[in-house]
Formats: sequence, C-alpha cells, structure tokens
Amino acid sequence: MTYHPPFTISAKAISMIAEISALIERYAIRLEQHDALKLRKANKIKTIQSSLAIEGNTLSESQVTDILDGKKVVAPLREIQEVKNAIATYDIFAKLDPFSVKDLLKAHGLMMAALVDEAGQFRHGGVGVFAGTQAVHIAPPAERVPALIHDLFDWLKHAEDHLLIRSCVFHYEFEFIHPFADGNGRMGRLWQSLILARLNPVFQHLPVETMVHDNQQQYYQAINASTNAGNSGIFIDFMLHELLQALQLHQGTPLGGVNGGVIDGVNAVWEYIRNHPGSRANAIADALNIPPRTVERYLKQLKPDAIEFRGAPRNGGYYLKEN
Repeated sequence: MTYHPPFTISAKAISMIAEISALIERYAIRLEQHDALKLRKANKIKTIQSSLAIEGNTLSESQVTDILDGKKVVAPLREIQEVKNAIATYDIFAKLDPFSVKDLLKAHGLMMAALVDEAGQFRHGGVGVFAGTQAVHIAPPAERVPALIHDLFDWLKHAEDHLLIRSCVFHYEFEFIHPFADGNGRMGRLWQSLILARLNPVFQHLPVETMVHDNQQQYYQAINASTNAGNSGIFIDFMLHELLQALQLHQGTPLGGVNGGVIDGVNAVWEYIRNHPGSRANAIADALNIPPRTVERYLKQLKPDAIEFRGAPRNGGYYLKEN
C-alpha cells in the first residue's frame, strides 16, 4: 500500500468513536426485539427516501413504502425508477464486498439502471459540483479515475485505522474523485454504510441518511471545508457526529402499527427540540398537536441518550444532549 489519503483525527473524533462503540451493542439488542422486522423495514425506507431526497427526489416515505410493497404510485417516472433502483441495490447489501471495486461497479449498475448511459461504469468525461453557476469542485480527469479508485480501495482494505475513521475518509475521498457521471452522492453514502457493516452488521439498519438529509447544508459545507483544508478531518468530525446522533435517536424506540407511527412521533419530538432548544413538554405538545401524555412518553424514550432537561423544573426546557 503506497497511497495514504490526508486526514487528521481530532480529540472530538476519538471521543465520538468511544461513544459510538458503546451504543452499537445497545442498538444491536434493539434489533433483536419482537418488532425488529418492522423496525428494519422502517429504517430501510427512511434510508432510501432520505438518500434520494438529498439528490432532489421528491417522493415521500409513504410513497417509497408503496413502491416497496408493489403498489402503484403516481409520480414522475424518473423518481419512481430511482426508488426501484435503490430498493434493488439495498436488497443485495449483505452480498456486497466493501473492499471490491467490481462490487462498487455492480452496485452502481443497479442504482443507476435506466437513469444514465454509463450505469456500472466509471465516467468518461469531466464532472464538477456547482452552486448555481459557480464551480464548487472540479473532479479529477476521467482518465485518472480507475487508478484513483484502485488506490483508495487498496488503502481502505489494508489501512489499520479504525473502520469508523476509514469509512468517513473513504466517503470524502470518493466524493472528491466523483468517479461516476451521476449517482456519486448516493453511492458514497451507501458505501460508507457497507464499510461500517463490517464493523457491526447493525449499520445496515441504521438510517444515517436521515440525519444527513436533515443537515444537508452542513454535509456539503463539511465536504467543501475539508477540500479547502487539504484533508478530510472536518468531514470525519461531521459524519461521526451524524452516526452518533442516529444511534442516540434510535436507542430503544418501539414501533407502533404497521407504519411505525411511534417512531415517527419520537422523531418529530426530537426534531422539534433540535429546532426549538429549551422547549417544554406542553409547548411541544401544542406545536405538534400530540397529546401531552404521549409527548411525555416520547421524551422518556429519548432520555438519557438523545436529550436532556436543563434548568429549574418550572422554567427549564429540553435540549439535545451535547456530545
């Protein structure tokens, strides 16, 4: 192994790795509970919907569910095709080797089937990332892509860094190389989950993409900041934080009903607290039109890992737990 991508590991990253490692086993136990199949299906739907939404797909979770269940959905044909392709790709998740370039091309062929001419192939032309008319990033020339990807996979396979670190570095470097004409974002996120599944299979069922979608602007800012810094340390911190929050949010959350109404309620409460720090239970109930007793139950499920109450009982409020 001769190639080593530039990155730094912050003290914050080391602390988050320890926290993530501690929470993984608890989430694994959660996936063994009586409603595990419904939880896995719900998280698969969230993963697919969120990852595609980042790329501009407008289909909702309920529409993705209908497509997964073989029901007819009225929506743009391309967006339906994107969902069908993502479902087909995630269906072979467990069979994909994260250290295989051949499997990367196979997965891209499924993910982008009938969407681009070069599905399953590295790009043959130049690509860039644009913000309006301004070029944010110009990817390396197409003729360099096969060698760059080979070097990246070689490092991924043989490096001795923690897999959490390697997965984040790979994700950033993959987006920097931009090896495909289209589908680089969804493939980069898929491959990070695939790498993490080698650390623990529970990562196949953790909807990290939902967190990234909720923090989409920060996701791209972290990529750009790492590019400007010349190493992926900033992106490592960002992605570890998203992984940690995803684990905290989904600890011990029971599912209610076929569509997972309880987990949606818990997520809604968590999202409200994130956007309105210091909120009290009655304010959350009023804003979300949820009965106060139900809100209290959701708050109990989010404590102590995801949220905390600060201040005096009479005038304090709920905040996301600081990492």
